Amino acid sequence: MELPTSEYQVPLDPARSLLRHAVATVRYRGNKLLRDASPEFANFQIADTVRTPSEILAHIGDLFDWALRLSHGTSQWTEAQPLPWDDEVARFHRVLDDFDARLDSSEPISAPVERLLQGPVADALTHVGQLATLRRLAGSPITSENYFKAHIIPGRHTA
Repeated sequence: MELPTSEYQVPLDPARSLLRHAVATVRYRGNKLLRDASPEFANFQIADTVRTPSEILAHIGDLFDWALRLSHGTSQWTEAQPLPWDDEVARFHRVLDDFDARLDSSEPISAPVERLLQGPVADALTHVGQLATLRRLAGSPITSENYFKAHIIPGRHTA
C-alpha cells in the first residue's frame, strides 16, 4: 500500500500525517474564531484568574514553539509575553506554519508523534475552545459548524 504524500512528494507515515491534520484542525478552528474578532476582544476578561484572549493566543504560540523544539530533540519551555493582538495572530500562523513544515519534511522527528499530539497539539485545541467560549461571552459568538464536514487540509493557510 502506498502512503499518502505531501505537496512536496515526501512520503509521510500515517501517524505524522494524522498529526499534520490535527495541526490543520487547530488552524481551521483558530482562523474561524480569530476572524472578525473585535479589537476589544483581545483584552476581554471574565475574571482576574482567567487568561485574556491575547494571553491564551500567546500560550498557543508557546505550545507550538515548544512542539517544534521537541521535534528537534530539545524540551525547553519558554513563555512569551503577549504581543499586540494583530502581531499575536500573525505569530499563531507563523508557529503553525513552522511546525507543519517540520512535520512535512523528510527529516526525522526526535519526539514520539503520539506525545506531540497528546501534549502541545491537544492542549492548543483546548485553548482554541476556550477562545470560542470567550467570543460567546464577549457577545460575539462564532457561527456553529459541523466540523466533521469541514474541508480541512494540512498546509492550507485559510479556513
